[in-house]
Amino acid sequence: MASRVSVGQAPKESGKRKRKSTLMGQGKRLPPGQYLDMDDVYGPSFDGEVFKRFLGFVAPYKRKVMIGLIAVLAFSLSTLAVPLIIQYAVDNALDGGVGRGVLGVVTGLLLFVAAINWVSNHIQQVVVGHMSNAMLFDIRRAMFHHLQRVGLSFSDKTEVGAIMSRTQGDTGALQEFMETMVQALGDIAVLIGIVAVLLFLDVRLALMVLTVIPIMMGLRLVWLPRARKRFLYARVTQSICNGALGQNVNGVRVVQGMRREPVNLARYEALTANNLRATKMAATLSAILMPVVELLTGVAWAIVIVVGGLYVLDGSLSIGTMIAFLMLVRQFFDPIRNLTMHYNVLQRAMAAGERIFELLDIPVEVEDKEGALELTEIDGSIEFEHVTFGYDADNPVLHDISFKVKPGEIVALVGPTGSGKTSITALTHRFYDVQQGTVRVGGHDVRDVTQESLGHHVGMVLQEPFLFSESVFENIRYNTPGITMDRVVEAAKMVGAHDFIERLSDGYDTVLEERGSNLSIGQRQLISFARAIVADTEILVLDEATASIDSYTELMIQKAMARLLKGRTGVMIAHRLATIRGADRIIVLQNGRIVEIGNHDELMSNKGLYFRLYSLNYSSFDDIPEEVIREVAESVAGDSGH
Repeated sequence: MASRVSVGQAPKESGKRKRKSTLMGQGKRLPPGQYLDMDDVYGPSFDGEVFKRFLGFVAPYKRKVMIGLIAVLAFSLSTLAVPLIIQYAVDNALDGGVGRGVLGVVTGLLLFVAAINWVSNHIQQVVVGHMSNAMLFDIRRAMFHHLQRVGLSFSDKTEVGAIMSRTQGDTGALQEFMETMVQALGDIAVLIGIVAVLLFLDVRLALMVLTVIPIMMGLRLVWLPRARKRFLYARVTQSICNGALGQNVNGVRVVQGMRREPVNLARYEALTANNLRATKMAATLSAILMPVVELLTGVAWAIVIVVGGLYVLDGSLSIGTMIAFLMLVRQFFDPIRNLTMHYNVLQRAMAAGERIFELLDIPVEVEDKEGALELTEIDGSIEFEHVTFGYDADNPVLHDISFKVKPGEIVALVGPTGSGKTSITALTHRFYDVQQGTVRVGGHDVRDVTQESLGHHVGMVLQEPFLFSESVFENIRYNTPGITMDRVVEAAKMVGAHDFIERLSDGYDTVLEERGSNLSIGQRQLISFARAIVADTEILVLDEATASIDSYTELMIQKAMARLLKGRTGVMIAHRLATIRGADRIIVLQNGRIVEIGNHDELMSNKGLYFRLYSLNYSSFDDIPEEVIREVAESVAGDSGH
């Protein structure tokens, strides 16, 4: 029966051979406490399909592979030559035929063989090392390139840790396999060579020595399945420990805030204790095979000494041949030990390879059609025509949505949570494709234009700004690398970010920490606004972009946005009263359908859904005087040309 482990975060089997991992593709998880079959997690010891695809990454380096194999064969042959040279020297010495000439030949041969051995081993290490690192780079580049192209639905369902594990840990396992694969071929060549030489030297003694092989194979057949399960069990428990540690570190604020330290420590101790038991069991099994190999080596030596000694006494075997036998028998078991270790590497590589290729097989949901148009200039109009869309095609979140935004018009999307506001903005940028209907930008169906050119005309500012671990300057000009410092500073001043940036340790050259964590949420949002200004797109989509900024800061941003939006199209998702009042039109959504369209005054007079939302403190500007809000709203509308 396959070993089982209780895991709550492991991927579930979803097929017989092609197990599209739920960890990456479907986002499903086993309920806590459910048992997972070890073989289901890690698959077969050898997968021909994975190996074939792996060779596809090796193919560009086939010349280096050939050089590496030749070096391995040269190393193996030079290793086999030493016992034969020793045999020649000993037998000649006993026959009284040793002279300076023979000693010179023997010494020269040993030096020559040693040189070949060193040079071939060096070439093997260098060539294989360079090739495996280059192949590792190719795999990671392919994964990175593919991850940037897959649909956002994949990112929505997939943990970052799962992706990082595949791009880092799993590719490392394939690199290790590449290095050991060449060594394994060398070990196999040595084994075959040793058997051939033993049979050549003396068939009788060779057959006796080789009787230990069936015994060893039988032991391996019993040992390997058990050892494999123990090793994999140890790896699974270690993975669970790592996951618990990462979760605890990432959530340390919540942990400390709720005083969960003792509880989390007890849980982590239980997980590590389980991992310790699993590791001990694996270590125990690992320690069994090597002593057995040593024992069989001793048995083979005993056969050579006892039986070979008798043959020497009756004159049917020379002493030099017997010494060569002893040396070859010792060498015979070294590659067997190595191949046992190579098996473990193979097992890890097959599991890693399947996860890597599974990721590379994730379909790219949104692709440019053949002959897609390269947008140069657009008028900034947006049109939704009978659009139906759902992240799951069977469960639409938008139903028959139709509206048109004129060039330069500012439109606000309003509605309860889950009404489809963000989905509309995502479709405008073609992050997803609609199931029915058409989305047009600048009069062009977004499916008929290249995604890259569309991105140059549609800018976005999100509710949760994402900043990269680069300087403030590079973050602001992220999408426009040719922009000068003066333009960046001008954009920062427009949104009121210049002053706090200047107060940073290195000003605009200050390198931000991960996700900009050394800035406040409001400061990060201001930088994202400056980034949008620098991008200078005809259409600007604001997805609750002012949600993380205090009310007075937003009033300042609204005046800056009015200058930014002048002559441009703006689509805003916002719960802020000033933003809504300044819009030319407000589209009210509920359950994925448009229920109202109009400006603020019209919708308030209709006393429909918008009126009810507003009456329920839909605005967050309740603490600001009405006349101030009206002044800013009029400023936004006036500066926008409406």
